[in-house]
Amino acid sequence: MSVNAGANRLLDALPMDASRRLRRSLSPVCLDIGRVLFEPGEPIVFVDFPRNCVVSLVTPFQEGTSVEVASIGNEGIVGVPIRPGGSLAFRAVSSVAGWVDRMEASTFLNEVKADPRLQELVNDYVRAFFGEIAQAAACNRLHSNEERLSRWLLMSQDRVGTDEFAITHDLLGQILGSRRATVTLSAERLRAAGLIRYYRGRVTIVDRVGLEATACECYRAITAELDGVVRRAQGSSTTM
Repeated sequence: MSVNAGANRLLDALPMDASRRLRRSLSPVCLDIGRVLFEPGEPIVFVDFPRNCVVSLVTPFQEGTSVEVASIGNEGIVGVPIRPGGSLAFRAVSSVAGWVDRMEASTFLNEVKADPRLQELVNDYVRAFFGEIAQAAACNRLHSNEERLSRWLLMSQDRVGTDEFAITHDLLGQILGSRRATVTLSAERLRAAGLIRYYRGRVTIVDRVGLEATACECYRAITAELDGVVRRAQGSSTTM
């Protein structure tokens, strides 16, 4: 995978001077599938801007199960909201491998404090981020595994920009909060309907329109909220 693959839409939406200043402190990092970025309560050391990967925020439980409460791709930032030495109540794990642009959390906080435009963008993103968490909480309670898996696959395709990507049964179990057998059954139903191919940890989206019809309404709700942040940032940038 090329180090130049993909771009973070929030970084690209910033005014050129702010974007240049941030990029001077960024370093490309390739995240393998399943890599844990931080644990619940652990001080956040780095802030990541995903380019062509997906990072899942999951809530782990004492008996070993977990469930995804939000996912972050090229429309977002991993590691906010933060304060110096702050933490989040989630585990961050790379669910689809790819590249991020990384900076130290302390540097990011200083940049946000010094630039009102960046501060406005981050605040807007944080509002959308909490909206995604609230939507996901309702989704996890009310919608079927097939609906939720379809939503997750669509959002991942949007973020990585390809029809095919790797995802393991174990990670799908963490995302859906389901046992391995349930994950297998849900994926098999989508495969039998001709919507996806799934073989040896690789999924290919075959019928996107059909997958959209199967996904719950949360796909469009979450996507519209996150896309709105990028759109507003782009609009603000052009009026500077």
